[in-house]
Amino acid sequence: MATIEKRVSKEGKTSYRVKVRVRGFPPESGTFERMSDAKRWAADTESAMKAGRYFGASKRHTFKELCEEYEKHAAGLRSFDDRQRHLERWRSEFGPDLLSDITPQRIMKVREKLLAEPTRHTTRATGDSEVDAKREMGKRSGPSVNRYLASLSAALAYAVKPLGWIESNPVERVTKSKEPPGRVRFLSDDERARLLEACRPHADLYLALVLSLTTGGRQSEIMGLTWSQVDFSRKTLTLIETKNGDRRTLPLVGEAFALLQERSKVRSLKENRVFVPVKEDGKQRSLREAWERALARAEIENFHWHDLRHTAASYLVMSGVSLVEVAKILGHRTLAMVARYAHLADEHIVATGEKLAARLGVA
Repeated sequence: MATIEKRVSKEGKTSYRVKVRVRGFPPESGTFERMSDAKRWAADTESAMKAGRYFGASKRHTFKELCEEYEKHAAGLRSFDDRQRHLERWRSEFGPDLLSDITPQRIMKVREKLLAEPTRHTTRATGDSEVDAKREMGKRSGPSVNRYLASLSAALAYAVKPLGWIESNPVERVTKSKEPPGRVRFLSDDERARLLEACRPHADLYLALVLSLTTGGRQSEIMGLTWSQVDFSRKTLTLIETKNGDRRTLPLVGEAFALLQERSKVRSLKENRVFVPVKEDGKQRSLREAWERALARAEIENFHWHDLRHTAASYLVMSGVSLVEVAKILGHRTLAMVARYAHLADEHIVATGEKLAARLGVA
């Protein structure tokens, strides 16, 4: 039995979505610009199914073909590099296979393989080649494997719609690893003072640290900052291409403002980036080694660069800034991501309750 649904896009373009269901066959669908084409395809498909001559789109396209189509579609996404890396792994598993052969069971087997693979060292490098050579390798974490599954799911969702190559996404029936509770590691007053002092000798590192602490910006947002995003008159930094795609404005205050203003006086007119990559011995200089050394000098453990963002958010909440305002500064669309900081605002919550009691006359 075939059903035809008329659709009209926001641009006013009309199309016809056809679904054919025949007992013993998975449903097949297709989209056409003309009703006559839709009816013809529906009749031919239904007839071929009943005669045993129809094999469906999922039996005509391979996973490799899907990856090629999806990568064209996803090339402009900020997360494209990660997705492409994940898909390369899935391609090594499913590449020549037909989409109809990619089942939840097969995906689960690859998931278990990913979880069992050693991928990273469990301790930081010491600089001693002999000691570092003996470092143990840790296995890929459950949340990391979830990212692999998310990339696969995005590609297969593209096969469902708009390509119409498969009827449903098999990843939806795959069990995901439990995500850990949101990490909230932030600097204490003493740690903050020690880290600032340890980073001060390195101009780029110190500026990046101060900007991260005072704006709550992501590492990629800070390190990718350009002079065209800096507005000294308004004391703001404008982020256009953010993680969630929304334009965002950050405050440029205090020492961060002074340091940037000083740097702007001697910047190259040929380079628009605030942090200009410098090559040493043919290799591009990275702040990672300087950051690791600063953490060691400051005797700060279990701390990552992203925790500077947590530090900014935590201090904002402890200063009485509402979660709504914190979400706006950090660039979160919902309060779910900043709810982890709510427990830091107990004193503010009590003060708010006291105001309510006074207003009600029951203080």
